[in-house]
Amino acid sequence: MPWQAARCVTQWRGDRGAKSLAKWRATAREAGKQSRRPRFPEIAEAVSTKEAAALLSRAALAVVLHEDTGTASTPLATLPLPDEGDIVLVVGPEGGVAPEEIASFTAAGAHVCRLGPSVLRTSTAGTAAIALLSGRTGRWG
Repeated sequence: MPWQAARCVTQWRGDRGAKSLAKWRATAREAGKQSRRPRFPEIAEAVSTKEAAALLSRAALAVVLHEDTGTASTPLATLPLPDEGDIVLVVGPEGGVAPEEIASFTAAGAHVCRLGPSVLRTSTAGTAAIALLSGRTGRWG
């Protein structure tokens, strides 16, 4: 689900938002076909921080990736995983997740996590985190 973060340079509104959403949905559909998935990933419309926090509060596990290893963050590789239920992962923009957004997400029950000591680009961090979680949940094994 796209999230309109405070530090996001690109604004996903109007025609630009509609075109980007269509592109993301097509990419998800094609990736699903290529990997022979019975269901394709759903790409929702962009949400606000408040709407994202509401989604996080309903998840069995909610995780916010944060680039600042100096904060009270846990390595994603060591975070206890639920036996069942949804895992929701928030990956912020290149400018990072704003402190107010972190506060909103942690108030909703999210865990602040890092992938490791190095900072990855947004496009890479999400992929790396999903790969790590897929391995840990037994989807790859």
